[in-house]
Amino acid sequence: MTMRNQPTARQVRLGSELRRLREAAGKPAKEVAGLLKVSSAHMSQMEAGSSAISEERLRRLAAHCLCTDEELVEALATIATENTRGWWDDYRGVLPQVNLDVAEAEHYATFLHEVSVGYVPGLLQTPDYARAVFSYNRPELPDSELAPRVEYRMRRRAVIESEDPLAYESIVHEFALRVRVADRQTALTQLRRILDEIEQGHVTVRVIPIDQDGFGGAAASMMYLGGPVPQLDTGLRDAPTGVLFIDAQAQLKQLRTLFRKVREASLEPTASRDFIHRLTKEL
Repeated sequence: MTMRNQPTARQVRLGSELRRLREAAGKPAKEVAGLLKVSSAHMSQMEAGSSAISEERLRRLAAHCLCTDEELVEALATIATENTRGWWDDYRGVLPQVNLDVAEAEHYATFLHEVSVGYVPGLLQTPDYARAVFSYNRPELPDSELAPRVEYRMRRRAVIESEDPLAYESIVHEFALRVRVADRQTALTQLRRILDEIEQGHVTVRVIPIDQDGFGGAAASMMYLGGPVPQLDTGLRDAPTGVLFIDAQAQLKQLRTLFRKVREASLEPTASRDFIHRLTKEL
């Protein structure tokens, strides 16, 4: 089996789930490797996501580990048999792997929940807004690197603009809506774009006003992506080294609690829409 030099986050996640199945059943890696007729090294590679696993081996592993969750096994089998290229593959070698991983995770999500305190969420950004944000990088990016980043960010919007869009709920702090990353026209166009997305019906935006009581989540920015089954939900958070993918159930529970608490501090959708509309009048 060919080794993957750089497995995607989705492939790594599949390997992690295989290891969880085995460990939950108390099965040693050597025992399961023997069952699957692979070496212990190959078993480690499959659990790391650096080597693929066939559907037949996956189902044999699940049965041996007494996994009775048929929906989970089917979801894992689907991941194991995926062999399609996504639009994000156009950027392989152009953008960091984590960018491709984020787009892939969004593509396969069943719903998206997001909290953004400092910036307008990427899925709602206009090209000029995104360019202004990326232009602030230090060291500065040459246009040859800036242009594909803006293009990539615009293409990510496909998940909420396709014929079968995802349900997307975003909670945005007033600060992010007011800060001018570029100029007045860019800010106005950005706010109008958010209002246009709200009108589509599948995008929900809630605003946290600056003077709102009960909001202590200045560092709450995150994205929560629904999986085909709850066990395969994924969390994304910014970290000093880049985007951090979260799949541990205890941490996912914390993110769900965080989203609930932030939502409780936000305005209702209709009041949020009216709030954003008032901001456009001030510009």
